[in-house]
Amino acid sequence: MIKIKEYSGHIRNWEALCEELGINSSLSREEREQAILVKAYETWGNEMANHMHGMFAFALWDDEQKKLFCLRDQFGTKPFYYYETADGDLLYGTSIRKIMEQPGFVKELNEEMLQLYLTLTYVAGETTFFRGLKKLMPGRYLTWQRRQLRIERYWKPEFHPDYSKSLEDWADEIHTTLGQIMTEVKTADETAESFLSGGVDSSYVLAMSDAQTADACGYEEERFDESKLAQQTADILGRKTFRRLITPEEYFAAVPYVMYNMEQPLGDASAIVFAIGCKAAAEHTKICYSGEGADEFFGGYNMYRNAERYGENLKTFYVGNTNIMKEDEKQRILKKYDPDVLPIELAERIYEETEGLDPLTKMSDVDIQIWLEGDIYFNVDKMSTAAGLEIRMPLTDTRIFDIASRMPSEYKVNAEQNKVAFRTAAAKVLPEEIAFRKKLGFIVPIRIWMADDRYNQDVREKFHSEAASKFFHVDEIHEIFDDYIAGNSDNWRKIWTIYTFLVWYELYFEKC
Repeated sequence: MIKIKEYSGHIRNWEALCEELGINSSLSREEREQAILVKAYETWGNEMANHMHGMFAFALWDDEQKKLFCLRDQFGTKPFYYYETADGDLLYGTSIRKIMEQPGFVKELNEEMLQLYLTLTYVAGETTFFRGLKKLMPGRYLTWQRRQLRIERYWKPEFHPDYSKSLEDWADEIHTTLGQIMTEVKTADETAESFLSGGVDSSYVLAMSDAQTADACGYEEERFDESKLAQQTADILGRKTFRRLITPEEYFAAVPYVMYNMEQPLGDASAIVFAIGCKAAAEHTKICYSGEGADEFFGGYNMYRNAERYGENLKTFYVGNTNIMKEDEKQRILKKYDPDVLPIELAERIYEETEGLDPLTKMSDVDIQIWLEGDIYFNVDKMSTAAGLEIRMPLTDTRIFDIASRMPSEYKVNAEQNKVAFRTAAAKVLPEEIAFRKKLGFIVPIRIWMADDRYNQDVREKFHSEAASKFFHVDEIHEIFDDYIAGNSDNWRKIWTIYTFLVWYELYFEKC
């Protein structure tokens, strides 16, 4: 008998799986997805995820073999953690706090992670800020039998460029495939809204969906506000818009809520905005679409256009989208610094896997395996779950990635544009000025807010706290802060990364 011990997710191709596995498709969503997991395991065993599309992490208990089987989806859209106790038991699940509550868990800070965090701004790789607690990484499954732990990889990104197709061919394939996926992301009896920024990804998803309402966040500071562009897009597509205006007071007040529900610190300033956006959307919908994945798959970041210039030097420095502090600076500010703990080591294996491929592909693969899992999907899952909102990401799908994995880099970026083929596909349903609009990113006015004494008092307090003096040479971090206040706005990310760690540490190690 197979028992489901833990499950988080949404299986997109459930209709096809029900037919193939002989499952009654009229069951409720919960019943049919549980039935799919059990029958898929019985039918395909360790290879079951290769037959499934969607977002999922789960644990199954095989009573006959006395074996635990845990699996995380190909891209890591849902988290999964495990911890071996001193008594030889295994604690596991999708929530760190629930694992912490179980007998045998010993709460200790993994201080090495702070050194990595100050560079990356997120928790990358399989280790966490809790000593002994590990992440099951994307595309892997875990078995636990007779107190023996084994982890295997069932999927990894692979790239095989096909030079036989034209730009229009690639755009057609993207558009057709996304059209198929959009028929699966919800059932006829479900109603969904869609997050919308000023960018092409969320605009394309909205245009391809039946969502009648778009949800956008904005600010009073016009140069940071994408919500007016989002409003224009929604108007063109004939959809309603909910615009959530975020004030600096609300933004800073939300930081403890975000760090608590993240369960680990995250120095991505947009995460606070996303959390507020999720809470706002949850007031009038239970399901919301979002456009994550396309940037990493199809060459969406402006830095990708410099990939050829970096060449083999990538292996020495590129660890993903963020690289906030260099080693000499961390050595100067940290009370404990280990010269053997280097962020680039997280990417070494990925560079081995992409040996012989072009620099853009290498950069994309690093971001797919490290940045997406550690920052983007982590944020989406934790903040939506906290708000009681379910987010579905149609562009994060192995069928979409399959197209990107075969697409030559020349159709992803050129000297003038990023996501060339993807934008060409989007232009089939969007005006060209939207499909080819310059990428803005999910920008936040934090760089100006945090310099304002009306809003930065908690930041100042944390920098003068006992926790700060425990981990940092406080004179050094105060110097970074003072330099920022004096006008060096480039320092804001360093300050924010230190601050978010201190907020999280206080919540999990001083107040708990």
